[in-house]
Amino acid sequence: MAVKLPRTIRLDPSDTFVYNRAAEPGEWAVTGTFLFFGVDTGGLAGKERQAFRAGFLGIDSFGWSTLAVVTEASAEERAEAVERLSEQLVTHCGAPDMDRARAAAEEEIDFAQSLCDHPPNTLLGIQRTSEGDGIREKFRTLHRNASRLEPINAFRIIEVEEEEEVQLDDIDLHAMARERK
Repeated sequence: MAVKLPRTIRLDPSDTFVYNRAAEPGEWAVTGTFLFFGVDTGGLAGKERQAFRAGFLGIDSFGWSTLAVVTEASAEERAEAVERLSEQLVTHCGAPDMDRARAAAEEEIDFAQSLCDHPPNTLLGIQRTSEGDGIREKFRTLHRNASRLEPINAFRIIEVEEEEEVQLDDIDLHAMARERK
């Protein structure tokens, strides 16, 4: 029986700049909030702060991803994700043995699965904040706008031949503002 789990996704290279270790695209992901339990999150700065505020944890690399994508997974893939996260909990988090690590990993994967009650390819974002002695998580989803068929470009380069050079000293902003009224 297929389930849905989050996978890391990289829409641009920014994760490689904002995190100490960026997750590779396509890794199974969990929230990773457990890595901040007992941490003075108010004292975090830079890349650690960014991981706290907005990162999903890739379970293979133990790196961070700003976004995750809802993906169908087989029961075998889910079991492999639990096993890999268990190994990571022993290696990186000091879990005393695989049995306890597996129980914790199962809980993390269950929670990650609960976030995927959306159609496949829905993007997930996370926002964490410190509140008192706890951590609060907010999740958002980003859906494709089906009414818009054309891709959106953030930047468009337009080549203009023989453009007249404008001297900035010759521009009268006050006169331009009066003309617009």
